[in-house]
Amino acid sequence: MHKAEAKKKIDELTAQIREHNYQYYALSNPVISDYDFDQLLVQLTSLEKEFPEFLDPNSPTQIVGGSITKDFETIKHKVPFLSLGNTYSEEEISEFDARIRKNIDVNFAYVCELKYDGVAIGLHYKHGELVRAVTRGDGEQGDDVTNNVRTIKSIPLKLRSGDYPEEFEVRGEIFLHHHIFERINAERIKNGEVPFANPRNSASGTLKMQDSAVVAKRSLDCFIYSVILENLPLKTHYESMQKAKKWGFKVSEHLTLCQDLPAVFKYIHHVNGLRAHLGFDIDGVVIKVDEIELQKDLGITAKSPRWAIAYKFKAESVSTKLLSITFQVGRTGSITPVANLQAVLLGGTMVKRASLHNADFIEKLDIREGDVVFVEKGGEVIPKITAVDLSKRDLFSQAHPFINACPECGTPLVRADGEANHYCPNEDGCPPQIKGKIEHFTSRKAMDIEGLGSETIELLFKEGLIRNVSDIYELQKKQLEKLERMGSKSADNLLAGIENSKSISFSRVLFALGIRHVGETVARKLAAHFKNMEALLQAEKDQLLEVEEIGEKIADSLLKWFAVKENQEMIEKMKKLGLQFELNQNEMNSSLSDSLKGLTFVVSGVFEKYSRDELKKLIEQHGGKVSGSISAKTSGLIAGAESGPSKLEKASKLQVKVITENEFIEMLS
Repeated sequence: MHKAEAKKKIDELTAQIREHNYQYYALSNPVISDYDFDQLLVQLTSLEKEFPEFLDPNSPTQIVGGSITKDFETIKHKVPFLSLGNTYSEEEISEFDARIRKNIDVNFAYVCELKYDGVAIGLHYKHGELVRAVTRGDGEQGDDVTNNVRTIKSIPLKLRSGDYPEEFEVRGEIFLHHHIFERINAERIKNGEVPFANPRNSASGTLKMQDSAVVAKRSLDCFIYSVILENLPLKTHYESMQKAKKWGFKVSEHLTLCQDLPAVFKYIHHVNGLRAHLGFDIDGVVIKVDEIELQKDLGITAKSPRWAIAYKFKAESVSTKLLSITFQVGRTGSITPVANLQAVLLGGTMVKRASLHNADFIEKLDIREGDVVFVEKGGEVIPKITAVDLSKRDLFSQAHPFINACPECGTPLVRADGEANHYCPNEDGCPPQIKGKIEHFTSRKAMDIEGLGSETIELLFKEGLIRNVSDIYELQKKQLEKLERMGSKSADNLLAGIENSKSISFSRVLFALGIRHVGETVARKLAAHFKNMEALLQAEKDQLLEVEEIGEKIADSLLKWFAVKENQEMIEKMKKLGLQFELNQNEMNSSLSDSLKGLTFVVSGVFEKYSRDELKKLIEQHGGKVSGSISAKTSGLIAGAESGPSKLEKASKLQVKVITENEFIEMLS
């Protein structure tokens, strides 16, 4: 066979096999027998071996795996993976609906879909070919698992329709069918291995295996539930899912358009009865506003979209004996009582412990050692005690007193007015608090010091090498090399990670210090307002309260922390060691002026010179605020082409000024 003929035949066979894969995996509608399909695959494999110059990395023959991944690269998501707000009642769904209707004056529909219990994945396509697959991770960044995802037959390596965007991302859930999970566990038991606890853990573990050939044998599957693109040329989420299906993705047949709230409730009841027969795990239903323009209008909070919510099915509940109550100390000194339980199987995992939250929780449920208690998984993840079986309580049982001294350092506990938790005030002498603060300081969202995890911190603390976060920057190689499991190379890597952390921005350093009530957002606001640590240290309470989102509680916490001499000395020491305690030039540039200070804008539509997100950033850089909905307090609606009619109508009704893109640019100049 000539090369030209071979190329033509390879292309024909590739197209045929891709179409049959689509019919089988995406539509569950096979049109040829397994034998005939295998024969096509044999022909293609044979031709690719004979003419290797025509072997496409995305060929259907390549999904058997074989590549080895030793380290999974961490990738930052272009668009963060937001978590959904959860609800367990129809009343809360009605409240969710009411909140939306308060901000939107037009009729709209919901899309309801299954909430899969698997591993969230982002799939990036360029020119119709899969180029990267990244796990959700912490929502901001995840692991590159492309080699392993390429083995999943329901994920197309090359798209089938020509009208897809040049570059875009889809998101979905990778999972295991029950019969596959049972087969894998039967094999593990036969080989003397510990069986997996549940399909989700199995899917997650499989995605992080080094050998993609083993991953291919696990038969993972994937449903797509979102298309991510800045200016998606479609009006609704439902349309985007139908398009995704045509492009070759597997979209659930249970995706349903609901025109009103009664239809949503009907869908929930239907799925609740159906879930035992699906053949894979779900833990609820996701409800989304269908129209994409309305989604943009409603916007997002710091953690979740305002246009979507997850209805979670009632968790499985079991009873077991509470053997003892112990107490843990957190990094902020917060004391958490813990129930140590007689091991019980719940939701596929063995549960031995559950949080008892605080003294009020123990008193409210009258929980005592020796009680038989009911346990379920909050959000089907974290075990929690929901009630006591009083009919089985011992006649001589006694109420369990809450401790009055720290279980680690013996310091008397305190409980501030209006707070539920007890605290150990010995911040600088209580071992769990010291280690907890150091762990927080080195964590990914703070100083991101690679190689300095909890075990290494425990070891360094035990050896007396670190007592506060500034000590990290005075560690020496000769000290590290002597430690257990720490050789020359590991010591070099750790010291390199410590040195690299000196370039971390001021706002993240401020967050890393672990000041009570100062999270990421508050740290960014403080850094942007005061510009450097010197100004922040000298700020009085009324100056702190001038900063957006800073209230009495945060201001008092800052003043209390900065008043401690040891904290002042630690900051001074870290300044000399080279950490960033002022905004760098890039951060300075991000705050361009105060020309929009005190003004609030809503952005709607498509623009010529800037994207919607760029306009929002400009507003904030010039001191203004961005809102997702129009109210009487709105300073202006920046409206582009295809601006939401409901927003324009509401702006007119409330006499809010409508501003064009050019008018807004003139305002800035």
